[in-house]
Amino acid sequence: MFGTHYRIERKSIALAVTIMIVASIGGLIEIAPLFTIDDTVESDPSMRVYTPLELAGRNIYMREGCYACHSQMVRTLQDEVERYGPYSLAVESKYDHPMLWGSKRTGPDLARLGGKYSDQWHTAHLKNPRDVVPQSIMPRYKWLSESQLQTKHLGDDLRALRAVGVPYTDAMIENASDDAVAQASPDDDTAGLTKRYGDATQIRSFDGDKATVSEMDALVAYLQILGKLSDAAHQPPPPKE
Repeated sequence: MFGTHYRIERKSIALAVTIMIVASIGGLIEIAPLFTIDDTVESDPSMRVYTPLELAGRNIYMREGCYACHSQMVRTLQDEVERYGPYSLAVESKYDHPMLWGSKRTGPDLARLGGKYSDQWHTAHLKNPRDVVPQSIMPRYKWLSESQLQTKHLGDDLRALRAVGVPYTDAMIENASDDAVAQASPDDDTAGLTKRYGDATQIRSFDGDKATVSEMDALVAYLQILGKLSDAAHQPPPPKE
């Protein structure tokens, strides 16, 4: 076996042809399944899109490097399903650009975090993790409560996501800044927000301070929607034909 390998190495043309053959086999294995992706990836016509406030929170989540310590993908292992909930489906990341599946778990997986804890718990945890989880090594993010959320660019963010397939409408893009403020201001007029994003939209002061809309509001809103954009993972499997 090694003799054949050494002989091929001494002949440049034979080596180049062999490399092309091996690379072609590997490429075929990687590419062929993509031709059946429409049959293998789940669909969910009722799947929600991120609201501007939730999207702003996702951007803060990425900005602060949270994905470096937290994954967002429950694997199909029994212990993971028992700990975190139903394993993740591809459709649940349909509108994530970039996806944040990850593999590093210095902290727990967050794919099913939405609704698990109260807004007050999240706010306290982000301000000083040791106040609620004494053994935590997570950094403090207290300043998020003191930083006003910048909303001017959110329409551009939605427009960029629409260019890669996220179904944001013209009305959503035009009203993105106002909708972000409205979602964290329950005392204001939120009829337009719910009309654009649905009655299931979570509307409240996420950080407990109604006077301003902070980066803490946005991040908590994002954490509270994780795993709730789609119900596909909680549906029974379709009957076998």
